[in-house]
Amino acid sequence: MPEKAAPQNELIIGRNPIMEALKAGRELNQLFVARGERSGSIGRIIALAKEQGIPVKEVDSKKLDYLSGGGVHQGVAAFCAAHEYCSLEDIFAYAEQKAEAPFIIICDEIEDPHNLGAIIRTAEAVGAHGVVIPKRRSAALSGIVAKTSAGALEYVKVARVTNLPAALEEMKKKNVWLYCSDMDGQDYRQADYTGGVGLVVGSEGKGVSRLVKQKCDVVVSLPMKGKINSLNASVAAAVLMYAIAEGR
Repeated sequence: MPEKAAPQNELIIGRNPIMEALKAGRELNQLFVARGERSGSIGRIIALAKEQGIPVKEVDSKKLDYLSGGGVHQGVAAFCAAHEYCSLEDIFAYAEQKAEAPFIIICDEIEDPHNLGAIIRTAEAVGAHGVVIPKRRSAALSGIVAKTSAGALEYVKVARVTNLPAALEEMKKKNVWLYCSDMDGQDYRQADYTGGVGLVVGSEGKGVSRLVKQKCDVVVSLPMKGKINSLNASVAAAVLMYAIAEGR
């Protein structure tokens, strides 16, 4: 199935518009370049995107035609973020401003934008200070995420990091205790959630990745009494977020 084109206000096409967006530091989720295209300013666009940590993907020209809805893309297109990202430091500053121990939700390769939007919505409802996502292998702040969050994206700080394990180390240095949601942990109702808390939620198919799990302090699990052994990522995250909020 081809990837659906985003609404026009989320998509930039053409070399000059994308070059200016990069120079201005605009938040771009991903850059698409026609396969084998390196002529003219395309090489500079790719270099700038990589300098800024923006994922670059080579695609067939027909896909660019489809994404741009017939517009003149000149071999390049980029999806814009539906909302501005913040830094990890911004999340800590927000917690400090509220005189609260940090409460951070970490999404480890959540690729479904509906799940990410639902997680952001619940994070806002429980009073979390921010959400952290990786730059690669993750849903970005697209229009679908914004819509699924039901407006919560306007109020929740979302940091996009290049190296998630390194970001977890930074959190631990600031006395944030990391809780990993997985199947082989202790009952989530028995954990102590006082103090700074970072909740790690794994991807829909693979769960929490090995490197990320190794950084966590506690593994918590939801008891499953039915015939299936897992919940939707955003549903599991919601249960745990409310448990943490109550424990705080």
